[in-house]
Amino acid sequence: MGDNHVKTTVHNVTYDLLRSLGLTTVFGNPGSTEQTFLSDFPDDFTYVLALQEASAIGIADGFAQSTGRPALVNLHSVAGLGNSMGNMVAANKGHTPLIVTSGQQHREMVIGDPYLSNPDATNMPRPWVKWSYEPARAEDVPEAFMRAYAMALQPPAGPVYLSIPLDDWDRPLEGPAIRRSVSSTFAPDPARLRHFADRISASQHPALIIGPDVDRAHGWQAAVALAEKLNAAVFSAPLSDRGSFPEDHRLYQGPVGMSYAEISGRLAGHDLVVVVGAEVFRYYPFVAGDILPHGTDLLQITHDPMQAGAARVGDSLLGDARMTMESLTELVADGSDRTPPATLSWPHKLPAKESSPLTPDEVYAALSRLRPPHAVILNESTSTMAQHAEWLPTIEPESYYGTPSGGIGWGLPATVGVALGLRDSGDDRPVIGLIGDGSFHYSIQSLWTAAQHNLPIVFVAMRNGEYSILKSFAELEHTPGVPGMDLPDLDIAAEAHGLGCGAAEVETIAELEQEFRTALAADGPTVIVVRTQPQKTTL
Repeated sequence: MGDNHVKTTVHNVTYDLLRSLGLTTVFGNPGSTEQTFLSDFPDDFTYVLALQEASAIGIADGFAQSTGRPALVNLHSVAGLGNSMGNMVAANKGHTPLIVTSGQQHREMVIGDPYLSNPDATNMPRPWVKWSYEPARAEDVPEAFMRAYAMALQPPAGPVYLSIPLDDWDRPLEGPAIRRSVSSTFAPDPARLRHFADRISASQHPALIIGPDVDRAHGWQAAVALAEKLNAAVFSAPLSDRGSFPEDHRLYQGPVGMSYAEISGRLAGHDLVVVVGAEVFRYYPFVAGDILPHGTDLLQITHDPMQAGAARVGDSLLGDARMTMESLTELVADGSDRTPPATLSWPHKLPAKESSPLTPDEVYAALSRLRPPHAVILNESTSTMAQHAEWLPTIEPESYYGTPSGGIGWGLPATVGVALGLRDSGDDRPVIGLIGDGSFHYSIQSLWTAAQHNLPIVFVAMRNGEYSILKSFAELEHTPGVPGMDLPDLDIAAEAHGLGCGAAEVETIAELEQEFRTALAADGPTVIVVRTQPQKTTL
């Protein structure tokens, strides 16, 4: 009588666990030390191929953010992990739950530091992962995945890393793996919450700074309710990577700034500032000034103990942003007798005659007319952030994404990942990626993945022929003669065609409008290259 017993291995048991956790999409670029993990790839799993590891991380990041679920990334050993690190920083700063794995060399050879081994695997991705581990035994691999899932998801969410020797996967192992569940939110301390509510109620001129973790916590409506009850001015957090408050609301006052001097100046006249779901503060340039105006106090609400610890001023309360704001709205006194802030008025600086090349203001003004309802927008045109804020206000939850780390090369793959995530969720909102010509070339191979998956994305590449933001920073820092600031002879349209995307070059508003409408109706991704004037950025 034959033995019909199916051999159970680390591979079988781990894939069953991943299936039960909903981790059936794998983002990566396969290598030799990963093939034992990817062998006999199940039919109910999806492999999303990126042509470089930084793109794999960026695509997974966008997917995790748009679906609200952890994403699984598989990289190639030490070199592939190294390629990915720039976008790992973005995932860390953006609180994106990623489970990042790479293959380690065969256990019997690791002691001799063979080709493709990672001699210090668990230290390499630090400090940009929450947890980093290489199982001591092959039998521990499924449990390591379970712990990785728990660590990635628990607040503050973020990337974790597993290094797995290639010979672990075929080892015998009885299953199933132990599956656990963990919490992704936690409530604030009631006594401290009441103390914060009392201080807010006593304020004469409070201001709210609403940060990106509010949108991640699905706290959009809670932020609106709190602001309206307080009748308080609302600012978006410095360099915010998510939109968390309707920027057409009567209480909205625009971005708070990104330097000591700018933020302190914007907050003048407020006796209390309440920062929700953001750092205190995410600065970029050094422009001397006070952290807060004289006589202004600060309260911070965050789910991230590191952010609370790093704040240089104010008192912090740990708790989920949405839950905390909902509780505060019940506890604070009505502020209808406070004088409301003046309605925000943008300058809308458009030339009387159309420019050639177009100015960023003209491009964004056109996009504000062309933007379809409920569009999701990602931006990595760092020199035109002010124009984006003015002409394309975020008016719905989960509809704006930006880079949280300051490094470029995140925006293009993240746009691909967001579009994949929306499709996976049955969400047909259009996706628009606004990318500078410098940023475009850090992860341009992501266009191939967009084309292979036939994603209906409209990319608008603003072609000003330079690293414009760096020229502005050089002026601020009084550093003339810095090399490598110009980008002549880039043919983005030809590159996009070569990677399988539709592409067009435009120089006028009429051409932009025509190509944008055509791109929205296309079945796959389109890159529209717009020649623009360099934008001097006020820092």
